[in-house]
Amino acid sequence: MKTIAIGADDAAYAFRDAIVAYLNGLGINVADYSSDKRQGSMVYPDVAHAVAMSIKQGEHDRGILICGTGIGMSIVANKVPGVRAAQCHDTFSAERARKSNNAQIITLGARVIGPELGKKIIQAWLESEYEGGGSAPKVERIDYYELQHARD
Repeated sequence: MKTIAIGADDAAYAFRDAIVAYLNGLGINVADYSSDKRQGSMVYPDVAHAVAMSIKQGEHDRGILICGTGIGMSIVANKVPGVRAAQCHDTFSAERARKSNNAQIITLGARVIGPELGKKIIQAWLESEYEGGGSAPKVERIDYYELQHARD
């Protein structure tokens, strides 16, 4: 894995710091796209879009987005063609997001879960790989619909 892109808004700085330290402890390099407190609050759509574009362009293999709930970040990241982001607040969902849906980005809610559970969720996601199999036709269908709307 090259690096993991991470992005957080002002609701999730402390959570992000704990996750970056955790990933660095695993020997994983992190590229931080978070807003900078010194420059004022950066809206989460900008952060999520930057991380999703870095995934689309192949700069990073995977990304982690953290905001208050994880919902907004997921919505924005999924607007970038070719990117699949999954909001996860448990390890089973994180594993399935990767194994069944080939999600390159995971989104987490700092106001929903704590950093310790976040680390477990990320671990489950990192240890999982896309399996294809019975899920492949479904992922292909997602890609089909994405292409259809790209032509609109």
